[in-house]
Amino acid sequence: MIVSGIQPFFQLLEQRQDLLITALWEHVQMSLISLLFAVFIAVPLGILLAHYRKGAEPVIGTTAVLQTIPSLALLGFLIPFLGIGTTPAIVALTAYALMPILRNTYTGLKAVDPALMEASRGMGMGTLQQLHKIQLPLAMPTIMAGIRTGMVLIVGTATLAALIGAGGLGDLIMLGINRSNNYYILLGAIPAAALALLFDAVLRVTEKKSQGSTLMPVFVVIGATLLLVVVPPVLNAVGSGDDEAEEIVIAGKLGAEPEIIINMYKLLIEQDTDLQVTLEPGIGTTDVAFQAVRSGDIDGYFEFTGTAIADLLGETVESNDERAAFEQARDGMYEEFNLVFLEPLGYQNTYAIAVTEDMAEELNLETISDLQEYENDLTAAFTVEFTDRADGYPGIQETYGIDFAEVQTMDPGLRLGALVSGDAEVIDAYSTDAYMREYNLVALEDDENLFPPFNGAPLFREEVIADYPELEEILNQLAGKITEEEMQDMNYQVDEEDANASDVAREYLTDEGLLTE
Repeated sequence: MIVSGIQPFFQLLEQRQDLLITALWEHVQMSLISLLFAVFIAVPLGILLAHYRKGAEPVIGTTAVLQTIPSLALLGFLIPFLGIGTTPAIVALTAYALMPILRNTYTGLKAVDPALMEASRGMGMGTLQQLHKIQLPLAMPTIMAGIRTGMVLIVGTATLAALIGAGGLGDLIMLGINRSNNYYILLGAIPAAALALLFDAVLRVTEKKSQGSTLMPVFVVIGATLLLVVVPPVLNAVGSGDDEAEEIVIAGKLGAEPEIIINMYKLLIEQDTDLQVTLEPGIGTTDVAFQAVRSGDIDGYFEFTGTAIADLLGETVESNDERAAFEQARDGMYEEFNLVFLEPLGYQNTYAIAVTEDMAEELNLETISDLQEYENDLTAAFTVEFTDRADGYPGIQETYGIDFAEVQTMDPGLRLGALVSGDAEVIDAYSTDAYMREYNLVALEDDENLFPPFNGAPLFREEVIADYPELEEILNQLAGKITEEEMQDMNYQVDEEDANASDVAREYLTDEGLLTE
């Protein structure tokens, strides 16, 4: 039984070892850079505070406050200023590691026996000599304990950085959550735990080698770490040369569908132009992607008309006609944010209220209105975004007069697990998602037409389209294409059959005659 449960994990490990190696290396670099910054800031500051103790508590207290800020909130706050990717992630991770390192440095130095300090002064030692030969060696166990704590915090918190396009092992964990695939979660979580243990072991050995005698082992580890994080990027930059093609960055939110579509964009653009397209799939929620395109950190991303109208513009859809809704979204996004919507795809990935087939039959549920009779007996599992949108749960309450007995907010992948396990009876879903087919879910009819049309389309910054006007014609080749059944099938291939999103996109474009084999 145990062997049969473990075997699929090792099969996945073999199939995705290239993805794991890339994610692991990104995680190592991000963690080590953050730790170096934290050490270079906190240790000197701790030394300074040990000599000027009046300012110690306010400064240490400030770093403690930083650590109380939820990591996702801090990452989201940094996006408008630093964009997405590794830079805001490193800033946030550094902030989280400051407090234990600073507090332990200050405490360790303060605990050095005053008699030793007095004797060293009597021997003619200056302040710097005392620090180097007496204080730091004696305080090193306490300082290293703080650094080890900071390292563990960094490695663990770094998994969340995947939500803002920073990569790392969090990519695998988020992929597993989104697909309700525990093996992908383990593929990211086990190396992350092993990495924390490895770094802790290295720091523990360094602590023992330097305890009470010499700081040379510490300098060796710092030097090796600097080489590890600096040399590869330098070599990569040297090897890339100066004749690189111009680059544009296209992003997609969490999920198989955005990743498939942006891979189609990449394939079409690189076929018909000399542009190099960099993809940033799975960068998080609507707010993260929207902030990233507005800040110029990405050039465009895949967005839905209904989301643009209700969530980004804060408007009510003027018409349930797909074309009219697209024009409302297109005009509003350009006038308000100077963002350009190109032509939409043919299918709608509209919101749906879903229940299991068994429950639909048992309670005779066909429309959302039918839920009103059972609202006091049902638990709903909704995404955070759905609970906060005018066309989400607030709209359900206002339009249908439905107020469920209990509403749990959770990650998109987790809400499906709650439904399947019976912890919830109702979820918000998307009509083209693979799990609708996999788990025989029933999308209840939106009989009051609450949900606006949700046609997906490329959303780009105006200056990008102005600089590369050929993008409009290239990407508009997909206008009106892809049916709901085709999109659901492609999502199924990626989510349930573990196909590569790029391969699925290539196959579709080739079959449609849009891509040369």
